[in-house]
Amino acid sequence: MSVALDDRGLLLGDGVFETLRVVDGAPVDWTAHRDRLALGCAALGLPAPDEPVVWAAAQSALADAGLQSGLAALRITWTAGSGGRGLDRPDPCAPVLFATASPAPLLVGPARLITAQTRRNAGSIASRHKTLSYLDNVLARREARSAGADEAVMLNTEGHVACAAAANLFWIAEGRLWTPALDCGVLAGVTRAQVLARAAQAGLEVVETACGPDSLQRAEAVFLTNSLIGVRAVASLDGRSLAPSPWLAVLSPSET
Repeated sequence: MSVALDDRGLLLGDGVFETLRVVDGAPVDWTAHRDRLALGCAALGLPAPDEPVVWAAAQSALADAGLQSGLAALRITWTAGSGGRGLDRPDPCAPVLFATASPAPLLVGPARLITAQTRRNAGSIASRHKTLSYLDNVLARREARSAGADEAVMLNTEGHVACAAAANLFWIAEGRLWTPALDCGVLAGVTRAQVLARAAQAGLEVVETACGPDSLQRAEAVFLTNSLIGVRAVASLDGRSLAPSPWLAVLSPSET
C-alpha cells in the first residue's frame, strides 16, 4: 500500500505501532499486543482499530512476504491519517492501518552495550507508549553502532536509567532482579511483564527502581528483553565485561 503525503504519522509521528514475533503464521502474545495498541490509542486520543481488521492485515502481510511458516517479525502501524497542514487533527480523523512482515532478526551471542548521550523524556507520553515518534531511539542506536556496540542504554532527562534503544533493561545485583520503573519513561514491554511474572514465580525478588547509571555499573549480570529477541544476555557495558547469569534460563519466556 502507499501512504498519503499528508499522513500525520509520516509528517508528525502521530500514531502508534506494535511489533510482534510470529511463529508459523501465528503472532505470539497477540492479545497483549492488541491491548497495548488500544492503550496507546487512548493515550493519543485515537480510536482503536477493530481487531478483525488488524488480524486480516497481519495475515495479509505475512502472506505477501511469504512468511507464513518459520519465524517472522510483524509490525502493525496505526496512523492518525491524512490531516492537511498544521498540528490540529481533522474532525473526524480517519486513521490508517497497515501491516508489514519481515524475517525475524538473527542474533549472534550476547549484546555489547554503551551508555548513550541521547536522553529519554520521562515526562512524555511517547516514552510510555509505542508511538511513531522514535527519533531519540534512532539516535541512541546510532551512537551504539558508531561505538562498535549492538545496543544503547538510555538515561532519562532526570539522569535515571530508563531502557535500551529498542528493549527493556534488567540487571542482577545483590541477589535481586532490578529494572527501571515505568515512570522513568519506560515502555510497559510485553516480554518485560512476562519476565517479572516468572521472577515472582521463581522467588526472585524484583526491584522496580529509579536509579542512576552507577547502580547499573555495579550489576553482576545485565540482559535485554523485547518481543523479537526474548531475553538476550549482555556481554559488556561501556567496555566492562559481564558474565551470563543462570537466572536467564529461568526468566526467559517460551518460544511459542
